[in-house]
Amino acid sequence: MAIITPSRRVRRTPFTQGVETAGVTSYTVYNHMLLAAQIDNFVEDYHHLKRHVQIWDVAVQRQISIKGNDAERLMRLISPRDLSKMQDDQCFYLPVIGADGGMLNDPVAMKISTDHFWVSLADSDFMLYLLGVSDALSLDVQIAEADIAPLAVQGPKSEDLLEKLFGKSIRDLKFFRYGTFNFQGRQVYISRSGFSKQGGFEIYVEGDDYAMALWHKLLSEGEPLHIKVGCPNLIERIEGGLLSYGNDMRRENTPFEAGLGKYVNSPDDYLGKAALLKRPARQMIRPIAIAGEIPVCDRVWPLYAENRQVGQVTSAIFSPDFGVNVAIGMVADSHWDAGTTLEVDTQEGIRKAEIQAKFWI
Repeated sequence: MAIITPSRRVRRTPFTQGVETAGVTSYTVYNHMLLAAQIDNFVEDYHHLKRHVQIWDVAVQRQISIKGNDAERLMRLISPRDLSKMQDDQCFYLPVIGADGGMLNDPVAMKISTDHFWVSLADSDFMLYLLGVSDALSLDVQIAEADIAPLAVQGPKSEDLLEKLFGKSIRDLKFFRYGTFNFQGRQVYISRSGFSKQGGFEIYVEGDDYAMALWHKLLSEGEPLHIKVGCPNLIERIEGGLLSYGNDMRRENTPFEAGLGKYVNSPDDYLGKAALLKRPARQMIRPIAIAGEIPVCDRVWPLYAENRQVGQVTSAIFSPDFGVNVAIGMVADSHWDAGTTLEVDTQEGIRKAEIQAKFWI
């Protein structure tokens, strides 16, 4: 079996040691870093996530620090989402677009102060775009990849676990809000967020001197809660309709096509505004159920209606809880209504598919 050789271009994280000890069996590369793709049995991990609590090394969610007098101006330039009411303890999910209205990333932004933001990147070199915009406009802002490694705590028992480490006030943290807490004399930022629908938190670890101490403390305190080391789970992600930039939507897609139209509400003259508003959605992300056995979805699967391509499946896998192959696809407006039946062309042949009214969880 081929392996990934770490280097300065494909970096380990402050938690890689813990992931290796847990028995990681496969990695992917995300933002030039190692991201665990599977720890133990994929389906067992899925069931465990829905019942207990897991810790995930998500340090690959690189935090871009945008700081300076023009920090908020830059933030308003890059996204069609209205940031005027964003508070200092708030996290915002942001579609960010280029001059043609196409999506360049879909980060979560944290407002640290009026002149300081962290932008948590999906897999892309979006920081280069930020530098280009800043340089072109001579903005008074400092842009850098911060030495911050997020650690996710996900699952229905995540609140019980973090109360043990950080006290009862963790329960007061509202969804997509963050607070500052103490760990062994260090201030850490914790947000109620994460890449699952099971509830949870993300802990932002600055530097790596206490990263593994936190990791081990979580595992120790979590033993009565049946904690395990996990990673983002493909089955649960698709069931919940959590989109993956680079897989389910790319630069050629607008926020409208990605089903993110509710975030296109900024009154500002953001970059790409004129182009975006001239691109109505002729296709859109849809949940899709696929019949029969399916192979690994490691490529785009075309969707057909009467021998004419009307879309594509971008992510698909069998769901044990729902007993069906769950999928995410981009479907033309002529065939995106719930109940529409289509054919999907997998690498192992044609399968029947049906557009769903909503995602499963």
